[in-house]
Amino acid sequence: MLAYPAVRLFVDRAVAAGHRDDITDEDAEVLARICGKLDGIALAIELAAARVGLYGLREMAALLDNRLQLEWRGRRTAPPRQQTLGATLDWSFGLIGESERIVFQRLAVFAGHFTLRGAIAVAAGAEMPEDRVVEALEQLVVKSLVSTQPDGASRRYRLLDATRAYALQKLADGGQLAQIAHRHALYVQCTLEAGMRDKEGSDHASRLQESASLLADARAALQWAYANDDGAGLRVPLAGSCTRLFVELNLLNEARIWSDRALAMLDEADRGGAWELELQSTLGHALMFTERNSEQAEAALRRGLEIAEALSDHANTFRLLSRLNMFYRRTGRYRHLVPTALHAERIARVIGDTAGIAGSKALLGVSYHLAGDQAAAQAHLDQGLRDDAALRGTQPGHFAYSRTPQIPLARVLWLRGFPDRALECIRPLVGASAPHDVVMHCIALCWSASVFGWLGDWSSVEAMTGRLTAHASMHGLVPYEAVAAGFRAQSMIARGEAAGGVDLMRSALPRLHADRYELYASAFAADLSRGLVSLGRLTEGIQVLHETILRVEREGGAFDMPELLRLRGELEVQGGNPDAAEADLVASISLAEQQGALSWRLRAEMSLARLRTRQHVQNPLEQLAQTYARFSEGFETADLIAARRMLNEPGA
Repeated sequence: MLAYPAVRLFVDRAVAAGHRDDITDEDAEVLARICGKLDGIALAIELAAARVGLYGLREMAALLDNRLQLEWRGRRTAPPRQQTLGATLDWSFGLIGESERIVFQRLAVFAGHFTLRGAIAVAAGAEMPEDRVVEALEQLVVKSLVSTQPDGASRRYRLLDATRAYALQKLADGGQLAQIAHRHALYVQCTLEAGMRDKEGSDHASRLQESASLLADARAALQWAYANDDGAGLRVPLAGSCTRLFVELNLLNEARIWSDRALAMLDEADRGGAWELELQSTLGHALMFTERNSEQAEAALRRGLEIAEALSDHANTFRLLSRLNMFYRRTGRYRHLVPTALHAERIARVIGDTAGIAGSKALLGVSYHLAGDQAAAQAHLDQGLRDDAALRGTQPGHFAYSRTPQIPLARVLWLRGFPDRALECIRPLVGASAPHDVVMHCIALCWSASVFGWLGDWSSVEAMTGRLTAHASMHGLVPYEAVAAGFRAQSMIARGEAAGGVDLMRSALPRLHADRYELYASAFAADLSRGLVSLGRLTEGIQVLHETILRVEREGGAFDMPELLRLRGELEVQGGNPDAAEADLVASISLAEQQGALSWRLRAEMSLARLRTRQHVQNPLEQLAQTYARFSEGFETADLIAARRMLNEPGA
């Protein structure tokens, strides 16, 4: 840090002014923030550094957020115009023309960089034609009151922080702040709304970059509009356009807060319109990932879908169906998955968009997978992969932004009896950096962790869990923190740390149930039952499984029902109830075959073979041998190794 001139100057002046505390490596971030706020202005740095001994370094950083710095006094021997930063700016302000003063003050309303188009939208008016704004801006740049930098073929402008504070005060003193703030908020809203209309185009990346450059101004405009009566008419459309930006930038907590505030202010003219659609869709989506899968989230998504269909807005109809499908996945209501996915596919065909149709295939594949039809799931996911180029080309603004189907395909392939191919699908995620979409990265980590668990690779499960924990915490995706705890407990139980694993799972599962996050709860409950049995609490373990199976059955079953039945059968054997055990194991085998889940069948066949061996049934391994022979790969994975060992035992 000390290699930078601004930091070196600050430290030198602070020491010269009597600051005696050592500046440590831990202070580097604070130093960077201070010098950044002072924009490298030598006088501002000197004035701030002289007060470090009085306030302290961190307190100084906080003080720079207000306008006190404009009146801080420097050396008494300096010329009057250099004794305070405010005096210096007064002197500079007095040297510029009237048009330049007006434009200078009005531009201060921008919280970040702005374009020439933005400057004209905010500063021009009946008394200030566009050509005079352009001329004044040129002069302000020449006189160093506005800084500029190239941005591709155009340029971006900004006022330095201290200069902006001075100009804003002048604007307020002149009684024009409300009028210019309204213009600014309207400009932000119109610019973002235009970007929403254009998002389906091929130049999405540049449009998103342009929209993202308005983030600071979007926040400032929202704060002003909701705090001032003059902004009342802009509140709903401004929030609607800003929340779409927040979702695309993964700022889901902000999206949730502002969509909720705007919906509370809807009037009759806005009900049933495009802005309510946008806000309801955003609220439901954001609530799912930042809080819980609540009735409020579902109601918002359903209301958004109702409006989209009434408006014949096919793109948003698809988007809402996808989000509802996600909601049903997370809440374990699997019977709703295929119908919503088929509806989405029909809409994609109406739109006639290649990427949309590919996205609908991925949606159908995931839905069939979770509902328990692995053959149909693989067929649809394979079809989605054939159109992978179109799918990969979709961006967050595309109505069918769906991501690659490789991750759900990995789970399907493992279930179908192709462990090696499953591993090939998820291996690229190991060590990969997080993509733009933070929610989908969490999903990829969770689903990959589940495959690694089925494969018996607990080191990889733990690695995925660590990344999931950090990622969810960083982005405020609270429900995923409970999922991460569940995977961590699963690994502990699998490694023999039953007591700690059971305690952790006992804390994770209630959080998942409270959040109505059932997607992973059944698998975690199975792990809990294993942990309880290893601690000698067999009856309790069987009860956990029994309650879980009943809960899944109420929702129409699920892809992991064969495994739940198998595990309950194994525990019934330990409990001395062989008839109930055999019934569960036979049902597990039958259901696994019906679902096309060869790997579940292999596990159930091993469990049944052990039971029949104990019962001295003739040829107890015959069915296991037949099932094992159906595999063409994965022979070095945990389940196939265990099956081969059973088949090769003496007397088998």
